[in-house]
Amino acid sequence: MLKLDHITVIAPTLIEGVSHVQNCLDLEAPFGTRHDYMGTHNHRLQLGNNVYLEIVALDPDGTKPSRPRWFGLDNQEKVRSDWNEGRRLRGWVASTGAIDSVVSTRRAIFGDKVPLPAANPTFDFAIPEDGSLSLDGAAPSIIDHRGEPTSMASIPDLGARLRSLTLEHPNPAAIETLYRELSIDHPPAIAPGPNVCYRAQIETPTGLKELT
Repeated sequence: MLKLDHITVIAPTLIEGVSHVQNCLDLEAPFGTRHDYMGTHNHRLQLGNNVYLEIVALDPDGTKPSRPRWFGLDNQEKVRSDWNEGRRLRGWVASTGAIDSVVSTRRAIFGDKVPLPAANPTFDFAIPEDGSLSLDGAAPSIIDHRGEPTSMASIPDLGARLRSLTLEHPNPAAIETLYRELSIDHPPAIAPGPNVCYRAQIETPTGLKELT
């Protein structure tokens, strides 16, 4: 079974990503970490129930990895285009304890299992060969924490709580079938729409807000 691990705002720069989240939620997500093995960095905040929000961007001071970066971040032209179109909450990550089984049956969607960090792996992440988002983000990215889930103690809690996650998609029936076949626990709601587009309803200390 797959379970929601975190939702991702994929930004051209961290400054833009943090500003967008602050405009939507009236919360400033604190800096998280640098992914030296991916040449990316992030900001994070808790959303309750062991789920968190990640704002991720290419790290201009980072080292380019030996393989394509995750979340499609090598394709900065597309990241910027999606951003300008308002597609900023671009996807989500699902956790599993059996990533080999998930990847082996749907490698065309999820790509290959990549142990990270490479020198001393602590988790596995499925990344398509070109680094792109799975089904343009309609399918989740897959993570296997190897029995050690992300510690919420390391992620700031500013009182935000995820109430719902909705995906708009031009072929909702196909995505509903995929989610059902993947045995996803509480998958995003799916609605018809012209493009892959997410919106999250998030309760904050100043009221219910929408993140897009």
